[in-house]
Amino acid sequence: MEKSMSIGEEGELYEEWLELRNGCLCCSVKDNGVKAIENLMLKRGRFDYILLETTGLADPGPIASIFWIDDELCSDVFLDGIVTVVDAKYCLQHLAEQRQSETDINECIRQISLADVLILNKIDLVSDEELLKLQSEIRAINSFAKLIKTERSRVDLSTVLDLEAYTGGETSIERAKTIQQKANSDETSHIDKSVSTVTVQVAGQLDPDRFDEFLQNLLWEKQLIGKGDKPMEIFRLKGVTSLASCGKRVLVQAVHELYDRQETTAWEQDSIRQSTLIFIGRHLDKSILDEAVRGCLKS
Repeated sequence: MEKSMSIGEEGELYEEWLELRNGCLCCSVKDNGVKAIENLMLKRGRFDYILLETTGLADPGPIASIFWIDDELCSDVFLDGIVTVVDAKYCLQHLAEQRQSETDINECIRQISLADVLILNKIDLVSDEELLKLQSEIRAINSFAKLIKTERSRVDLSTVLDLEAYTGGETSIERAKTIQQKANSDETSHIDKSVSTVTVQVAGQLDPDRFDEFLQNLLWEKQLIGKGDKPMEIFRLKGVTSLASCGKRVLVQAVHELYDRQETTAWEQDSIRQSTLIFIGRHLDKSILDEAVRGCLKS
């Protein structure tokens, strides 16, 4: 059962129960979970903000995906961003936990890789040396997320709300420019050597059709083979692209198999048009990704 509570205009308390078939919102969110949000918005009116809190072992990817693919939600609800709280005391231990099989993904790694904001909590319980090592491990997994260090999860709400991580808003545009400025051509790796962050940057304009075909082959068909002769598996993709016949920067986002493009600011007349893409996933091969993206350049 999923319980929702709200307060009326005169202070009265409303309580609503939603029966989920398997008792898990994460697994039911594409049907009953979506319906529950729609019903609440119809009954209670528009909300300023909706926060979905998952359990410590949940994969936020499927939940994030529904806000891209559910047509009825698109007009009123959009995905603002994913916030992951990292336990500074025990995170390294969880990162080192062995997977049950080659196809399994360490959930700690998955949650860090999908985050737009990482709250590094309990920093008062670790030494400076441990903290630096943990930060290095985190950055090896996710190099573009905002990292906030805190004690007892005390954070300013402005740092975790209105992130505009998946839209073309001003905050997202500034983050996009930061991606281009901080682009690093080196691969990074950590405890799980199969997971890495790869940055690809190419000058020129990409052909939109070729770029779409590349994304579909990478995300849907899993046709790009990486390290260990295994298909590259993308957890998260974020980037700013220069597409031919488009005078604006185009923000590209992907979570697992789903991707989206958003036009943002216009390219300045004297600016160098280039595309910067950050890939987070397993079995990534920088040279192959670089070659594939360059193959999308307009002739």
